[in-house]
Amino acid sequence: MTTHAIRITGMTCDHCAKGIEDSLNAFAGVKASVSFHEGLAKVETDDQVASDQLLKAIESKGYGARLLDDEGKTRSGNNGDGLHVAIVGTGSGAFAAAIRAVEGGARVTIVEGSEVIGGTCVNVGCVPSKIMIRGAHIAHLQAHHEFEGIPLHQPDIDRTALVRQQQARVQELRHGKYESILESNPGIHLLRGWARFRDAHTLIVTRTDGSEKVVTADRILLATGARPAIPAIPGLQDTPYWTSTEALIAEQIPEHLVVIGASVIALELAQAFLRLGSKVTIMARSVFLSKEDPALGEGLVKVFEEEGARILLHTLPDSVVHDGEAFILSSKAGELRYDQLLVATGRQPNTDQLGLDKAGVATAPNGAIVIDDHMRTSVEHIYAAGDCTDQPQYVYVAAAAGTRAAINMTGGDAALDLTAMPAVVFTDPAVATVGLTERQASDQGIEADSRTLDLENVPRALANFDTRGFIKLVVEKDSGILIGAQILAAEAGEIVQTAVLAIRNRMTVEDLADQLFPYLTMVEGLKLCAQTFNKDVKQLSCCAG
Repeated sequence: MTTHAIRITGMTCDHCAKGIEDSLNAFAGVKASVSFHEGLAKVETDDQVASDQLLKAIESKGYGARLLDDEGKTRSGNNGDGLHVAIVGTGSGAFAAAIRAVEGGARVTIVEGSEVIGGTCVNVGCVPSKIMIRGAHIAHLQAHHEFEGIPLHQPDIDRTALVRQQQARVQELRHGKYESILESNPGIHLLRGWARFRDAHTLIVTRTDGSEKVVTADRILLATGARPAIPAIPGLQDTPYWTSTEALIAEQIPEHLVVIGASVIALELAQAFLRLGSKVTIMARSVFLSKEDPALGEGLVKVFEEEGARILLHTLPDSVVHDGEAFILSSKAGELRYDQLLVATGRQPNTDQLGLDKAGVATAPNGAIVIDDHMRTSVEHIYAAGDCTDQPQYVYVAAAAGTRAAINMTGGDAALDLTAMPAVVFTDPAVATVGLTERQASDQGIEADSRTLDLENVPRALANFDTRGFIKLVVEKDSGILIGAQILAAEAGEIVQTAVLAIRNRMTVEDLADQLFPYLTMVEGLKLCAQTFNKDVKQLSCCAG
């Protein structure tokens, strides 16, 4: 008889362990016992059952499996064997890396100083903001829609109830996607405290009680995220302004809200409060979504003004004061008085307290950690992922970067290609983009061509009585290969992924136009826009082509 020890990852309960145990014991000549709490299977086999068969049986059920030797170490052949990986942060990038590093045979210590784990997205970012936006959208539809025969009415908003429901879902997802991972994965050890470098291989972790713990690691991943960036406006720091963090859990809807900022977070929350009943003024340093195709921002300005927002472009406050009752902002638009101020002018990497200079890790002027496409920093064994780096600040980019960093830390070779990275602004209509704009293509020396299809030419938009927006496709002029898409449409985020796949697979607009798209759907607009490169879609019957 041969005895095997197998490290198992991905179990969430004793029932998982029982299922694996039954699968292993189904082999003739096998006697297995599986412990959920230890993350371990102990298996006795005769010579007729190979260890690879046991591993495949476990993996076929969706779990990770690694064969251990008699000393409890992963067998040779795995380049992560025996490595200690320290990860600073507990957001999506950190957890994606931790899970993959353990699967690669490493031992992981994950360090977090905040009271809750999970990072920005689940706690104070993507999840609560989308819940708030959805609630505001439902309220807006009750008072504003185009369907005859359904009476319009202004709903009564119970903001306290909305926040309570929102935070319950946040807690549910935090447990399901983060806390339970720690509970089920014995290869990941959580250390509470704030980390800083002593040297390139050593972290000093300061606990809440003031005590310190030294952590020495073979590889280190920095995934510390970002926080709201606050502009240097005289008087602002002395006022009780909101950032997105406070706005998302505020139980009062301000009568008159002023928002400083005109990018993703500012516009999403401005429209949400507008639809929940606030009078909203938006002050923008330049224009809406200044880094995107100008037509996107211009389209949103029109929508926001139609919904009642006051838009002040190329205008920032010269000073801000709070007199105990209201915010007073002085600017070229005059002296303006508001009940509440929301500052949403971008996010700043959380790197200033890490002691990066002691490790020799290079940063950009804004504090972002500079990394290559393998997530390596300027120090060979130190990696970084997510919003603390110079990569785009999206949770799915952070997770993808964390996974690839772990692969590379444990001996693999994985790069992150952001050529076809989608981005969505969850306004209504929403903005979704991927690839290059015409201007960006020109800056890269690419001769481009484009077509824009107004949504009045998309049958589903007509059926919805909502033709706000457009779809624009950008192609290489000579080849017709799709290199960019810009979309302004309701639920644009549900449309853009088709363009992502088309760009990733170097499809031409002819290829895209030749695909079957279901009718009536908004994504059919991509096909129609592709057809406009050589046809007048107004002259086509439904689904033609």
